[in-house]
Amino acid sequence: MTDLSEFRPSRLWKKMPPERRIAAAELFWADEQSTEQQIEAVAALAAHMKFRAKSVVALPIDKKAKYLATLPGVSDTVAARALVNYHLERQRPMMSAFLDSLGITHEDGLISAEVEGPITGDRLQAGVAALEAAFTPGDVALYLATLLAQDPDTWGALADVPQAQGGFE
Repeated sequence: MTDLSEFRPSRLWKKMPPERRIAAAELFWADEQSTEQQIEAVAALAAHMKFRAKSVVALPIDKKAKYLATLPGVSDTVAARALVNYHLERQRPMMSAFLDSLGITHEDGLISAEVEGPITGDRLQAGVAALEAAFTPGDVALYLATLLAQDPDTWGALADVPQAQGGFE
């Protein structure tokens, strides 16, 4: 079994460049579906900054985003939610292109039918090649690593794809 610890959401978060973490954090704080993870993030920020939780909640989104982006340790649940928000808001064309190249049914980049087993081999390589041709290497690397972090059963073969291990700049 391949060691996937490098693909934990919290590790991906740490590898992201600061400006991308801030962008993802802004989307995280603005997302109404992320309430549970936002509560967890507020508690982590309050403890780290020695603030009351109420004071953290009252901060404007841009301040909360900056603080979250620079927090030394972000949990996997918070990082995973921020990564998903980032991709849904900023990377839909890439998500759609990848799923199209794999022949996976989707609606605007969101998988809309059950994926049959793990995606492997030539099919996966073709999908990665399609992304490399159209998107920046940092965006591709972050997307592939995020897929692997979210669903290793389906996307586990990405652990062996060099593009998933690249820098996220």
